[in-house]
Amino acid sequence: MTDLLLRSDQNAIATLTLNAPQKLNALSEEMLTALQMQLDALATDPDIRVVVLKGAGKAFCAGHDLKQMTAARQVTDGGKAYFNDLFAQCGKVMTSITQLPQPVIAQVHGIATAAGCQLVASCDMAVAATGTRFGVNGVNIGLFCSTPMVALTRNIPRKQAFEMLTTGEFIDADRALTLGLINRVADIDDLETTTQELAARVAGQLGVAVKIGKEAFYQQADMTLEDAYAYTGAVMADNMLFRDTQNGIAAFLDKRKPEWDQ
Repeated sequence: MTDLLLRSDQNAIATLTLNAPQKLNALSEEMLTALQMQLDALATDPDIRVVVLKGAGKAFCAGHDLKQMTAARQVTDGGKAYFNDLFAQCGKVMTSITQLPQPVIAQVHGIATAAGCQLVASCDMAVAATGTRFGVNGVNIGLFCSTPMVALTRNIPRKQAFEMLTTGEFIDADRALTLGLINRVADIDDLETTTQELAARVAGQLGVAVKIGKEAFYQQADMTLEDAYAYTGAVMADNMLFRDTQNGIAAFLDKRKPEWDQ
């Protein structure tokens, strides 16, 4: 791991920490590369059941590195090729989060702006500290947050998303909770504990069931109602054949806690 992205593993939970506090954990080329490398590694790690993503310092993530992007405009084509590559790289990271077998929980504090808000929206769940501010505020500097819009509009109602995108105004944690951008709000002193408790609850479930469930969750969302039921019915039928699932059902009927082999 590079110093830009720290990883610690405990009790089947991997915690990734964006570690560029002096830049408010901006998603520079280097940060995106580090994230992609670690997501690729986690995808084949059988010992990890949940991933927590958080930021060091006073903020979760302030979006792309604008200084790095400005420097790229000095090349002959005005930076167009660079920007195409950068946004494609960012899109791949965001997509990799949803495709990761393990659920990913964002632990958010301070601010999550532009691509930082996109990062929160791309995670499967999110816990935010009281006072956290969320925004897709690129329009304030003349840069519409078109790529952050993709994840945002898949999290919150369209009219509210459009208002955030066109006004550049921020919302607080309570509003983010109401809209569905995050799952829970905690006092800053309790943020770590609240996030880890949620992660531990998920990590304690049957890992293979959560894995196929996460994949099905995103697959069915883009299907017609009939196709979604046909697809998820087949997924559940396969799930029913797992030995651990049969053990879990027996444990429920016997009124005892299940013990998973996987």
